[in-house]
Amino acid sequence: MIPRNNALSKRTSAKPVEQLIFIDDLEVRIRRKRVKNLSIYVKSPSARIEVSAPLRMSDARIRQFVSQKASWIRRKQEEILASPHSKAEEAGDEEKKLWRDVVSSFTPALIEKWEPVMGVKAGEIAYRNMRSRWGSCKPSTGRICINTRLALYAPECLEYVVVHELCHLLERGHGPRFYELMDSFLPDWKERRAKLR
Repeated sequence: MIPRNNALSKRTSAKPVEQLIFIDDLEVRIRRKRVKNLSIYVKSPSARIEVSAPLRMSDARIRQFVSQKASWIRRKQEEILASPHSKAEEAGDEEKKLWRDVVSSFTPALIEKWEPVMGVKAGEIAYRNMRSRWGSCKPSTGRICINTRLALYAPECLEYVVVHELCHLLERGHGPRFYELMDSFLPDWKERRAKLR
């Protein structure tokens, strides 16, 4: 019994070990954990570089791996830093107010367009600068909230979010019926949603 408990405690007590190193001109956060392979991630919105590495892998091997992937890392960082999501994190109050003005000027017309098509009636419309969701709907009141960051994306993305939230007035959750409704009202909704990622 004792050896088993010791083995279990060793297995469960091993926590990821983090360190920050510089490889060439790249700042890299290394997390050592119980994995078999090295993996590199360039994280949005700051384009931070993270490496997941096996517990016993040497720094030299990690440095070599990151150096080999340096051109891919820089290209990925440029893409992330140029993205609307990253720009939104850097925005000041005036920019945020402009987003709100843009989104609040286009949304009512989209709702008026889609309400008769879908056979629904929206309640109060609210606008918020949100990090984690593009919109929300409270079916019991018809209240719809739209993310003002949609001003940074193509107009069809705002229309996609409006239709998505209006669909919740017909179907609360994201089950099969919800997606059937999306397919029937806005057949290209998946392509529009992809532009928001």
